[in-house]
Amino acid sequence: MIIALGESVLVTGSSFAGTQWQSPTLLVFVSAFVGSVAMWWIYFDLGAERGSRAIRQSVDPGRTARIAYTYLHLLIVAGIIVCAVADELTLRDPRQRSDAVTGAVLLGGPALYLLGNALFKKTVNGTNLPLSHLLGLGLLALLAFATAHWSLAPLGMATTGVLVLVALWEMCSLRTVRQALNSSDTH
Repeated sequence: MIIALGESVLVTGSSFAGTQWQSPTLLVFVSAFVGSVAMWWIYFDLGAERGSRAIRQSVDPGRTARIAYTYLHLLIVAGIIVCAVADELTLRDPRQRSDAVTGAVLLGGPALYLLGNALFKKTVNGTNLPLSHLLGLGLLALLAFATAHWSLAPLGMATTGVLVLVALWEMCSLRTVRQALNSSDTH
């Protein structure tokens, strides 16, 4: 995960370095970086810790780990890679109108990422799919209607907004879980 996110930041940085530094490209670069931070936050805030605890406490840790860290991480890493491609496309020409293909890339990366994370968290926590992730997927589906009318920069910034919203929601809604984990670590 950390390697995929780091590589994504490197690709975005090198793409930005090759552009003319104008306000649209600067906004897209900042948005892309914030999107990478939001993806890190969604996964590492509590997801990774709860995942490792769930595997340690599982009746069949090998099966749980195989599903969660092999199969479901393919979706998560694929989402990060597609997000990096979207950032590169957007940095290349932020004012370009979105079409079906670029819209699918800009929306598909965050959608794959959120879906993979939701399934991962459901698997390791034994709960329902996280509502924050479902809302994020719903908002991305709604943004699909905007792809024909928006240029790449606003669409990319909107997808970053969705990822930040999911991260903030999860941070706030899991406050009690975080406190319980911290108190169990000290005992």
